[in-house]
Amino acid sequence: MNKPNPLVNVRVVLSHTSHPGNIGAAARAMKTMGLTHLTLINPRLFPDPQAEAMAAGADDVLRNAVVCNSLDEALSGVVFVVGMSARVRDISQEVLPPREAMPILAQHAQQPVALLFGTEMSGLTNDELARCQLMVRIPVNPDFSSLNLAAAVQLVSYELRLAIGEGDCGAPTINPAPAEMVEGYFQQLEKTLVEIEFMNGKHPTKLMQKLRRLYSRARLEAEEINILRGILSLTTDYHGKLKQRVNKNV
Repeated sequence: MNKPNPLVNVRVVLSHTSHPGNIGAAARAMKTMGLTHLTLINPRLFPDPQAEAMAAGADDVLRNAVVCNSLDEALSGVVFVVGMSARVRDISQEVLPPREAMPILAQHAQQPVALLFGTEMSGLTNDELARCQLMVRIPVNPDFSSLNLAAAVQLVSYELRLAIGEGDCGAPTINPAPAEMVEGYFQQLEKTLVEIEFMNGKHPTKLMQKLRRLYSRARLEAEEINILRGILSLTTDYHGKLKQRVNKNV
């Protein structure tokens, strides 16, 4: 049985968006992170061809977007609201960066929750922020703090996806080689280094400790051990033949 995905309970609410392109770009940002519920409060232009162009494949998010006339309508049924604000406010309200705030939102996402974004020029009004249980500020460069609306949606959606546990990037699983196989490699490595006179066989401990630390960081797999041992074998053979040639010439 598949467990329910809390992302389906997350509503991205854009208030009084001025530029339709930002709506489309926000829809695209949402879809890449698995969010599908877009709510618009009194957008200046929507629907609009520019929004469709900027959505770039997220047409379904735009098509299913809900357009509301008021904040009350947009937040109907929502149990927890996080408001986004770039400006420092003279109000007593908890402010967190996205990485700390999104796990809190995720805890409430078994029921409808909302991410609330204000207009591009001035952000959320104080009345809108008063409806939020938590305020989030993205820690940007103070010398250049202008952040596009869609970029903010992308960043926060990403952090929420990680917080909910949907952060598997599909990387292949690493299967480290068994300890005895790794130890066999180290024994061959030490023997080879002594034979080619890279290391003094009477005092190998310090160098071998450093090499062990180096290889332990690599978390070698069985196939990689076999490749390395093959290189050592060829190195030993080549060095032996080279010594024979030198001795003959002498």
